Amino acid sequence: MRRDLRLSLAALSLGLVPLAVAPAAEPSRKAEKGCAWEKLVDAKVGLEAWVQRCDFGFRKIDFLFTGTQLATRFSDGGGPEPVVDVFPLEPGETPEAGLRRIFASRTEKSLVPRCVLKRHRGPKPPAGVKRYTFAPDPAFQKELNAKAVPGDVPAPPCGDWGIDPDSIRYFETQPAGGARRVLFVRAGQDVPLFDENSLRLLSER
Repeated sequence: MRRDLRLSLAALSLGLVPLAVAPAAEPSRKAEKGCAWEKLVDAKVGLEAWVQRCDFGFRKIDFLFTGTQLATRFSDGGGPEPVVDVFPLEPGETPEAGLRRIFASRTEKSLVPRCVLKRHRGPKPPAGVKRYTFAPDPAFQKELNAKAVPGDVPAPPCGDWGIDPDSIRYFETQPAGGARRVLFVRAGQDVPLFDENSLRLLSER
């Protein structure tokens, strides 16, 4: 057994090191043509991410941390567009309780009691990661189904922080990591230029 592994196991047995989502040595997929992967880390934001820096000739794309967000930036105009938000948990608050608080504080009041926290339906997340969304409760969903127009893509029923029928977005927690933060991830309609499978919240210890 390697010495560093023995030391890590000993520290864990003494409760000195929190279990964590392991940092990704490399991204989970190949870069797009014209792009190259690079790792961004911001200890203040509390996030580590693999992102792509792209040069398509007519447009260059890169990523940066701004405030408490990871954002994408385009050379041909417009401000940075957030793709990942990082939210702190309150003292003693569970990740799930934190998600409910964050959702309620940013969503129309009439929608909050009609939308419930559910596991996000999609590819299996990486080890140590849980993904959630807010979706209509059964009664609300029944109403929406009755009003649905075949062929039309409906607006997000639970607002900007809930499930989106036309795009992939979700909350993410990493309860094994020891971090007192949660994420809101906007993966979009296509394969994103950041690696949603290797986002890592940094422990505050």
